[in-house]
Amino acid sequence: MKKLAVFALLLLPFMGWAQDVFIQHANGREFTSLNGKWKYVLDPYEQGQIGFMPVYENVKQKDKSDRIEYSFDDAQSLWVPGAWDAQKPELAYYEGSIWYRKTFDKSDLSNNKRYFVYVGAANYKSTVTLNGKVVGTHEGGFTPFAFEITDLIQEKDNFLIIGVNNSRLNDGIPSKVTDWFNHGGITRDVLLVEVPKTFVSNYFLSLDKNSLNAKSKKINGKLQLNGASFPQKARIEIPELKVNEEINVEADGGCNFSIDVKNMELWSPGNPKLYEVSISAGNDKVTDQIGFRTIETEGKKILLNGEQIFLRGISLHDENPLRADRANSVDDAKLVLGWAKELGCNFVRLAHYPHQENILREADKMGILLWEELPLYWGIDWSNPEVLENAKRQYSEVINRDYNRASSIIWSIANETTPSDSRNAFLGAVAEHVRSLDNTRLLSAACKKDQPGDGNTAKYYTINDPLMKYLDVVSFNEYLGWYGGLPDECREKVISSDEDKPIIVSEFGGGALQGFHADSLTRWSEEFQEYLYHESINMFDKIDGLAGMTPWILVDFMSPLRQLPNVQDGWNRKGLISEKGYKKKAFFELQKYYKKKEAEYK
Repeated sequence: MKKLAVFALLLLPFMGWAQDVFIQHANGREFTSLNGKWKYVLDPYEQGQIGFMPVYENVKQKDKSDRIEYSFDDAQSLWVPGAWDAQKPELAYYEGSIWYRKTFDKSDLSNNKRYFVYVGAANYKSTVTLNGKVVGTHEGGFTPFAFEITDLIQEKDNFLIIGVNNSRLNDGIPSKVTDWFNHGGITRDVLLVEVPKTFVSNYFLSLDKNSLNAKSKKINGKLQLNGASFPQKARIEIPELKVNEEINVEADGGCNFSIDVKNMELWSPGNPKLYEVSISAGNDKVTDQIGFRTIETEGKKILLNGEQIFLRGISLHDENPLRADRANSVDDAKLVLGWAKELGCNFVRLAHYPHQENILREADKMGILLWEELPLYWGIDWSNPEVLENAKRQYSEVINRDYNRASSIIWSIANETTPSDSRNAFLGAVAEHVRSLDNTRLLSAACKKDQPGDGNTAKYYTINDPLMKYLDVVSFNEYLGWYGGLPDECREKVISSDEDKPIIVSEFGGGALQGFHADSLTRWSEEFQEYLYHESINMFDKIDGLAGMTPWILVDFMSPLRQLPNVQDGWNRKGLISEKGYKKKAFFELQKYYKKKEAEYK
């Protein structure tokens, strides 16, 4: 029983220990992909053991008298990356623990290298083990994590076992109820990353907005080395800009620097210019593709590179609808971003959690601006300090991952949360944390507005959420004509804010079953959705300070909350495109408006 007690102690980190080292741009390092088929064992009681045997020990029968009560060798397989619910009908609504096993050899081990297991994301709590030893745990279903395995990896017969638990939690982020599918499993890439003994673990480069109008632009940066000892110098190279700068490394392995550059092309949707940037220190070198731009506000305007821009946006979930699975590839990213470009978008809201890194990198290439957020959403336990620390950790992880992506311009700290003293204090602390890590982007949130009068009968709406004082951009969700009233009631509404800040309509819309046609007052018809978009757009276009919108949503997406037979069937039907890839009539209504706005801002 002593072994069981030790195992229980080892599982204590399952409550949310974070990684010790963040590895930025893991795909840009030397790595071996561990994607593919993994064996799996169900753990429905979430004990981490089967038949009193720890699952991560990978027990095997050595002779005929040995007792074993599970077997990875004889188990079925799941593809990684991929949600388990998308692969096995019997796991469609399974919520609990599954332990995955991958075996591999590494014949070229070097004493001069360090080795890490890197996981792009696994939903929601993960325990990572190698060769029978627990190396770390992670909480958060959408952010990357890495654990060092240098002292455990061997040349042959390694077994990497990762336990993943997707149970919904009252003190989780998100909490228990969401309007999207709780895809379980290892949903993004798993890599075996190898680096020198001392390596560049993280780096941050951005354009100094104070140099925007100067002939010589300034790049501000910082980097962090990881290792037992550090070189005195590091080097930054941007060949196209003729940058080859040596910088001093501090005693803690960090350094801050500024570099003057001439003839820099700024990144923008019309000119998504990326530069090859290399950072080297000691025996390590990492190369990335980085664009440089500024984003700021001036009164009720959003300025990109000092010029006013209207954000022609759409909201998006991180799914490939065609296969009803979490998105996890470059092709998945190109599919949805291609649809957004066809719609006329220069902006996409990545809702309601961090999306796969591929979509950020493709948006950099395609010239699409992005809003990113954490699932601080319905039902969060605002008074729990551990939940606040969890939120800060998850934000740190996504900011570290995406800081160098020019496409990412807005961090959003909440969606549809009701004001209260505990909520306001919680989100105020989150806002402060985000700004402490990144002051180069704008801060927003989908705020509450007042609902005066009886239902939706009052003419004037004011966005008055106390959260607005922390934000650069005021955003709100409005479903008049769908959740209350009919589309023509939009004609009487006036929406305003007392803040001298830009406004984004972060959600609006309604459901339609693609291919169902009727008159414009028949609910669920394409004509109703088209009519609703027409009236809503006319209402929002009159807002003083309107700087953009991200209607809900680009594509129909999976949700257990949506069960109307023969209409929803487990899908939220507010998409402008069906899960089969067919466009609805409202797609073209919004496209027409965006063509008009694009002409206005040329």
